[in-house]
Amino acid sequence: METRRLGSTGPRVSTLGLGMMGMSDLYGPTDRTEAIATVHSALDAGITLLDTGDFYGMGDNEMLLRDALKERDRGNAVISVKFGGMRGPDGSWVGYDARPEAVRNFLAYSLRRLGTDHIDVYRPARLDPRVPIEETVGAIAEMVEAGYVRHIGLSEVGAETLRRAAAVHPICDLQFEYSLISRGIEDEILPTARELGIGVTAYGVLSRGLLSGHWSSERGLAADDFRARSPRFQGENLRHNLSLAEALGAVAQDKGITPAQAAIAWVAARGEDVVPLVGARRRDRLSEALGALDVELSREEVAELESAVPPGAAAGERYPEPQMRHLPV
Repeated sequence: METRRLGSTGPRVSTLGLGMMGMSDLYGPTDRTEAIATVHSALDAGITLLDTGDFYGMGDNEMLLRDALKERDRGNAVISVKFGGMRGPDGSWVGYDARPEAVRNFLAYSLRRLGTDHIDVYRPARLDPRVPIEETVGAIAEMVEAGYVRHIGLSEVGAETLRRAAAVHPICDLQFEYSLISRGIEDEILPTARELGIGVTAYGVLSRGLLSGHWSSERGLAADDFRARSPRFQGENLRHNLSLAEALGAVAQDKGITPAQAAIAWVAARGEDVVPLVGARRRDRLSEALGALDVELSREEVAELESAVPPGAAAGERYPEPQMRHLPV
């Protein structure tokens, strides 16, 4: 497994990371036994970056990771945790809290659930409009000084916020949705991150499964599956987006790889400062994703993929309107 550094100040991690959200929440029924086996397979394959959030399954995801690491070497895992997303008893989203006192509270609970004495990368899940980013980052910096956090990351923030945050404390990486079908980061945010020496951990590289080659318009969705409300998975939007996936699949087939591998390889090829996160919930999906690491894309093949799925070609926003308000693009 090759490695990449998270920005100029962060840790070295595997070229591919494992996003764990779907193992506990938001993508329909889950299988805890298979999820833990998938984490073990990822570790065995050399994946070190494990991404979770304290609101994934209202703490369940962190406890799942704790159990998966119970008989493994904690030193081989780089644990990235998002905090601040608030949920109601029915699973609804009720806002974000990134006040300094909330930082300390959320961190204390995460450390206990994870069964660890430190978190490698700690980041607010979204910008809290009520709290200056300087206050949030300053509070996390105090936890770095105290030894509870090793590095500070951010998630889904704009270029100006990146600059303000980096002026308070080094930021190792920005987590952002980045795929062939979601390229809003490229115009201003990615150049700013590079100027500041901030890496990118790219989630949603398969666009919630749209680009995986495993989706169809006939597929049913559970009521608790985020995609049942996602604009890109509705009606004509879905039909249009699946046509993009078919075009991607044709290019992938010519190269002898799967659509998922082509999509992951494209993100990995964006630069040594970009680390794709794959949300594999099963070992077979993880195995397929790992195959992307053996894919080398020529300049011509990159152009073919981008012609199949041009920038701005997706139909529908990537989140429902209330959640889009919290995003910079």
